[in-house]
Amino acid sequence: MSINATLIIQMIVFAILVWFTMRFVWPPIMAALDERAKKVAEGLSAADKAKADLASANQRVEQQLAAARTDAQKRLADAERLAQQMVEDAKGRASQEAAKIVDAAKAEAAQESIKAREALREQVAALAVKGAEAILKREVNAGVHAELLSRLKTEL
Repeated sequence: MSINATLIIQMIVFAILVWFTMRFVWPPIMAALDERAKKVAEGLSAADKAKADLASANQRVEQQLAAARTDAQKRLADAERLAQQMVEDAKGRASQEAAKIVDAAKAEAAQESIKAREALREQVAALAVKGAEAILKREVNAGVHAELLSRLKTEL
């Protein structure tokens, strides 16, 4: 009877253990497992949301980069156009300055030519007077014959 009584007592103890486990141990374990499953699901959901946010952010970054590239190309084109315009303006100013310098040089050359002609006329007049002196074998007075000498200068 000891085997049968032991078996019955063991079954009663096992039933109490099952009841105790189901009543006091199993609910906290299930709550912890449910909570852990919930956290894992939230984590996966957050990861999916973060992945979607990352894709969206990457798309915005690509759009901003494209806009920045377009803006940079536009600014570069504007800068090149401005540089070309500045070069053309500088060429125009340089050609105007060169024309002014050439005109000034021409005017100066004309004045020098006039001065040289005047000096040559003076020398020719002096030579003519000396030639006339030599021919006449007498001295011609420049003060007395000033009118004659001035007419001679204008004719030369």
